[in-house]
Amino acid sequence: MAWFSPDMPRPSPNMDDAGFWEGCAARRLRFQYCAQCATARHPPTPICPACRGTEVRWQEAPAQAEVYTYTVIHYAAHPAVNVRLPYVAAVVTFAGVDGVRLVSNITDCEASAVKIGMPVQLWWDDLGDGMFVPRFAPPGARRSA
Repeated sequence: MAWFSPDMPRPSPNMDDAGFWEGCAARRLRFQYCAQCATARHPPTPICPACRGTEVRWQEAPAQAEVYTYTVIHYAAHPAVNVRLPYVAAVVTFAGVDGVRLVSNITDCEASAVKIGMPVQLWWDDLGDGMFVPRFAPPGARRSA
């Protein structure tokens, strides 16, 4: 069962981010890198902002991240999130993956416990039909499902 309600809208992969979502389906968090200059980027783009290259490769990210910034959501933008109010939307960063920030959720802790710089651990939210979404929780926290 998904962390949010099962009627939550699902991602719609496109040609730029299909590699990201294919990785998620295999429960592997991957980011796009330029095959020419090795610049990491997320969200995925068709052209490298550093060298203008168009060839890409996908590289797996660490399962450990750090909260870069966050906000606590108190009002639902979609009925599917009502079941989790209030919830934390966060931007996380990864050691060794310079320039990449991922928007996700921090789960399994009180919103008041979330802090900038807090270490978090990746877990996979099963939306069903082979679709998984990366979410994060404090290390050792019991993962919600």
